[in-house]
Amino acid sequence: MSQQHELVELANAKMHYGKFKGKYLVHLPEPYLVWYKGKGFPAGKHGRQLELMLEIKINGLEDLIYPLINK
Repeated sequence: MSQQHELVELANAKMHYGKFKGKYLVHLPEPYLVWYKGKGFPAGKHGRQLELMLEIKINGLEDLIYPLINK
């Protein structure tokens, strides 16, 4: 899988559960992702996506993600 494909997939990934279920990961509040980091991200692909989204938000790169969301 190419990095570009992975980034598009990340942009379109949604939260699977909890109070933010159904929201795009890029729309999750940064403090929520920081809390998850302290708690421990879930195992698997979804956890890796949450962790990567936190890094994107910490570095202020969300504007690179928004255009990749499928409308």
